[in-house]
Amino acid sequence: MAYIYPAPGVASKQVTLSLDAADSTLTGTLSVAALQDATVNAANDVFTWTQLDTASKNQIATTATNSLTMNLVLDKDAFFGTDNGSYGSSTTVAGAGIFGMSTLKTKVGFDLYMGDESDGTEGITISGEGYITGLAPTVSADAPVWVSPITITVDGDYTIADGEA
Repeated sequence: MAYIYPAPGVASKQVTLSLDAADSTLTGTLSVAALQDATVNAANDVFTWTQLDTASKNQIATTATNSLTMNLVLDKDAFFGTDNGSYGSSTTVAGAGIFGMSTLKTKVGFDLYMGDESDGTEGITISGEGYITGLAPTVSADAPVWVSPITITVDGDYTIADGEA
């Protein structure tokens, strides 16, 4: 059995997220560093109905609502872009940054590498397209670095690739 594990602190084995622009004029990719956690959501909706001739409800699975949710420690360039907040005139994904792509409603492509397997082989990469939402940077005396949740609402299905980093 080979468990997938993120191996925090071990170079090239940990969880990584890479973003590109799926359907815009922005070029290039952005590697998102400083992820604190990541959750892959694949939730089928369920249609429920009742009938007069039964004592229990009936259910059937319908289309899925997929999303990635994460928390990250903010890096100025990755979050606000290398164009110093001028994301409206950016031509690259790195120039717009996460905040700019969310504000511009840019459809992003993503690759989430889940980490190597416990037997030393490369793990799973989950890919897809969607929109960045749910940004809410916070800071406090108990957590003196800016941290933000980030959600990528997936448009369509996930693609799963085995053994790619």
